[in-house]
Amino acid sequence: MPNAETVSVPAALSQADVDAALRLMKPLRILIKPKVYGIENVPTERALLVGNHNTLGLVDAPLLAAELWERGRLVRSLGDHAHFKVPGWRDILTRMGVVEGTREIASELMRRGELVMVFPGGAREVNKRKNEQYKLVWKNRLGFARLAIQHGYPMVPFASVGAEHGIDIVLDTDSKLLAPSQFLAAKLLGTPDGPPLVRGVGLTPLPRPERQYYWFGEPIDTTEFAGQEADDNAARKVRERAAAAIEGGIEFLLAEREADPNRSLVGRLFRSDT
Repeated sequence: MPNAETVSVPAALSQADVDAALRLMKPLRILIKPKVYGIENVPTERALLVGNHNTLGLVDAPLLAAELWERGRLVRSLGDHAHFKVPGWRDILTRMGVVEGTREIASELMRRGELVMVFPGGAREVNKRKNEQYKLVWKNRLGFARLAIQHGYPMVPFASVGAEHGIDIVLDTDSKLLAPSQFLAAKLLGTPDGPPLVRGVGLTPLPRPERQYYWFGEPIDTTEFAGQEADDNAARKVRERAAAAIEGGIEFLLAEREADPNRSLVGRLFRSDT
């Protein structure tokens, strides 16, 4: 394992890269018109944002980052290792401030005092089964909690709803029909969790343009566990507090979505609500 001093972390996210990404995503953001709750709970630096990943993760994560960037929160996202094995794609992610989610890189970002975002479910949560809509699928992962304790970082829970209403899972990875694709995912990307077969617009996998809803909760203090990052019980308590807050945020957003009079594409494009 490399020493912290030798870890190579991409340079801080530049305002020029942020502006370029926002211009690129502007049409999609106009189409989706996300609603954001609790942004005042997110500081501009030195916090770990922890939340749920939607299936496939291609819509929720970029739009969530854009909402933060536009409000002066230059967040760095920790990406699953599989992303960085794809030439070209990893370069795009790097330009958008995403870094490989290793313990060493995350620690270096925290030593710098940066604002960091993590999806503890990783590839498994992105590649959900049919019965897992908006569920946290974190297995027994405690690394993010250990890092927050180690660096005295407050954890800001966040929830994301909308993207999983834009696709239907036709076949998930429990289906034997997807065995060949799972084999390829394991060989090429080093992950046992390949993507499900989904249907979005018509019979295509293109997600339907459902409105996105994002919620940020009050920060969770980790300093009471200072020096206990190696203690499983301490890390599990921090993890459980984060998970409970996120699940509450998901419930809140599902209710907001249900009550939103401008949830439809026509409604949000031709009405003036925010």
